[in-house]
Amino acid sequence: MNLPEKKYIASFDIDAQNTFTPVCPDELAVAEGDLIADELNAQAKFASLRIASRDAHSMSALWISDAEHAPLSPIAGYPDLDIRWPAHAIIGTKGFEFIAGLDPQDYDFQVFKGIEPDKHPYGACYHDLKNTLSTGAIEYLRCHGITTVICGGLATDYCVKNTVLQLRDAGFDVILNKAACRGIAPDTIAAAMQEMQNAGVKFVECAQELGE
Repeated sequence: MNLPEKKYIASFDIDAQNTFTPVCPDELAVAEGDLIADELNAQAKFASLRIASRDAHSMSALWISDAEHAPLSPIAGYPDLDIRWPAHAIIGTKGFEFIAGLDPQDYDFQVFKGIEPDKHPYGACYHDLKNTLSTGAIEYLRCHGITTVICGGLATDYCVKNTVLQLRDAGFDVILNKAACRGIAPDTIAAAMQEMQNAGVKFVECAQELGE
C-alpha cells in the first residue's frame, strides 16, 4: 500500500477491551475479540502516533438492561441514549481493561467514552450521538499533523464503524485493518463494511499489506 511518511500516520485501537471478548462472557462478548492484539501491535509499527479508545461506563448508567428492560429495547427521553445494553466496560472491572497483549503505556492518547450515565456513544470521536461534543481525538490528530489513520478494534459493526466514519467526516484518510477487527454478526458486519467503503475507507486484510 502506498502510505504517506510515517510522521503523518496514526494507529487507532478502538475499544480493544475484555468486555467485548469471550474473556467476559456475561458482557458483550465478540467471538475471537481477544485475538486481535498482535495485528493491532503490528499496524502500530507503521505509525508515528498510537491512540486508543475505551468504553468507560458506570454501574449507574441509565442504559443498563434489567429484568424489566430487555437488551436492545429502546430508550426514550434521553438524546444520547438509543437502546439498552447489558452492563459492560464498567470502570474498575476486568471488562474495562485492554485485551491481553496490549500495553496501556504504549499509547500517546486515550479516549474514555460513555462515562456519563445518560450517554452511550459508539464512535470514539464524540461523546454524544449527534457528533457535536468532541472527545478530543480529532483535534489531537490534527494538531500533530496526522493525515492517515489505521484502524482496528471491536466491534466492526458498531464502535469501529462509527469511529471510522467520524474520522472520514473529519477529513482523514482511513485504512481499516480487517485482521485487527472482529464483529458481532455476518449481516451487520457486511453492511458496516459496505458503508465504510462508500465513505472512502480503504481496507487491508492484515498489517503486512501496509508494507507492500
